[in-house]
Amino acid sequence: MEFSVFDHVDADGQPLDRFFETRLKVVEAYDRLGFRSYHPAEHHFTPLGMGAAPSVWLSAVAQRTKRLRFGPMIYAVPFAHPIRLAEEIAMLDALSGGRLEVGFGRGASNIELKYVGYQPQEADQTFREGLEVILQAMSRDRINFAGEKFKFENVPNHLMTIQKPHPPIWYGLHSLPSAERVAKLGWNVVCNEKPSASGALLARYREVLGETRSKDGAVPRMGLARHIVLADTDEKALAIARRAYKVWLKSFLWLFELHGAAPTHWERSVSFDILRDAEERGVAGSPKTVVEWLSKHIEATGANTLVGQHQFGDMTLDETIGSLELYARDVMPELRRRFG
Repeated sequence: MEFSVFDHVDADGQPLDRFFETRLKVVEAYDRLGFRSYHPAEHHFTPLGMGAAPSVWLSAVAQRTKRLRFGPMIYAVPFAHPIRLAEEIAMLDALSGGRLEVGFGRGASNIELKYVGYQPQEADQTFREGLEVILQAMSRDRINFAGEKFKFENVPNHLMTIQKPHPPIWYGLHSLPSAERVAKLGWNVVCNEKPSASGALLARYREVLGETRSKDGAVPRMGLARHIVLADTDEKALAIARRAYKVWLKSFLWLFELHGAAPTHWERSVSFDILRDAEERGVAGSPKTVVEWLSKHIEATGANTLVGQHQFGDMTLDETIGSLELYARDVMPELRRRFG
């Protein structure tokens, strides 16, 4: 059982310089408290994504941490030239001493993609071809590719990752076909659905993985993403989570509301209580409450990594560090004891 972090890097009301410094102090706490890895999102044109350039943000993370692994969840491939993105990945891997992990996607928001000129089908094609180029460039000194969007012939490449053949790759699971496809590749995965849905996805992932993986191969990370807030009492934790979630949700919905649209995911979770009780994707409480709640989710899904969203909305630095220290002191050791 391992413990990682997902971070939208969403606005908290502070000026940008103070915002980033606060976030870096929290990242230092992840490193100090024994978290496995840190995964920021990439979003554009919205207060949900103040870390719109993940490589820039993670270069600072690399210099402020010693053990913490890190990497975007995800790089939105259509927003960058694939060779430039591959060069940034290789630089980050070297700057961190091989601590980089990467996730890739087309970008979750069609609104964001349309701002830079993409229609959904075109973005899909750009993502597929761009990913092929990036995977090749991470380990070869010449890049050759012929597709509809990109064509490269014998392009010299002097920036390759120090992790071979490339850093570990993450993928967000939302369907059984994707679980089957990614299991064959041996990539790490993360789910943020209800336990019943996440359990079905991870069960199929493990089934296909068992059919394809060599007996001595390492088991990939199977992550379960959840909003997690702790305090000394349930009441204190819920007060923080309910307040901060409103701010986070405003950022989450900002771009949709600007365009008179609604998200296809998260549309029901209009309060933290609904997120916790109906959607089963967030918890706030004392260490005992959080241990029992998360234990049920681990048992139901078979996840071997909890990917907590520990800082969101207008949570203060003191609230976040206090929550993390309780989590590291009382929750992480107990879950490791229960689930090995």
